[in-house]
Amino acid sequence: MTDSINVDPAELEKFSNLAHHWWDMDSEFKPLHMINPLRLGWIDEHVGIEGKTVLDVGCGGGILADAMARKGATVMGIDLATKSLRVAQLHALEAGTPNIQYREVPVEVLAAERPASFDVVTCMEMLEHVPDPASIVRACGELVKPGGWVFFSTINRNIKAYGLAIVAAEYVLNMLPKGTHEFEKFLKPSEIALFCRQAGLAVTDAKGLQHNPLTGRYWLNEDCSVNYMLAAKRPL
Repeated sequence: MTDSINVDPAELEKFSNLAHHWWDMDSEFKPLHMINPLRLGWIDEHVGIEGKTVLDVGCGGGILADAMARKGATVMGIDLATKSLRVAQLHALEAGTPNIQYREVPVEVLAAERPASFDVVTCMEMLEHVPDPASIVRACGELVKPGGWVFFSTINRNIKAYGLAIVAAEYVLNMLPKGTHEFEKFLKPSEIALFCRQAGLAVTDAKGLQHNPLTGRYWLNEDCSVNYMLAAKRPL
């Protein structure tokens, strides 16, 4: 199945090999756990997530999906890394997370099955790992209801981002495994904004995610030069 869909087999293998670490707060996924409250809060500020139907595209081990379900949303998480999904399912079972389900299905296939089905679609830290990010954005636009919201997060493509997200994070500070990111796959906000317009989505907000490696603190501000999030809305 993975030979003909929008996925890089090497990326799937990379995250599958790390699957057992998803819920280890001291593992390679510690940064995701640290930024999760910031991401969740920013999404919730825009949409008031309680009571909403949410799709988390590229959900991995379910860190964000689980948090959104605990916030009161009805959540579906999708991914193509089988081992990661099994970890997500097991965690939801063990934690007793309500109103959450996981499926191993390409987002483009789900868009054909269930167009305009979700109040909110999130796609975080995924676009920089796929061969055709525009196709992912387009499918997200098809899956969200008119008037609904789509949220993306990724890494900007510039020298500063290369230095911080790859050299510092992977080779100096060892925050992430070496080879986690490829600079050529990073995406400028203008590129995602173009993909959104082509998908019938209007970008309404952007936020940068900052990190102080000395204190371990993460925070949001207006600087989108490295890690950033975009909020987009499908018109009524």
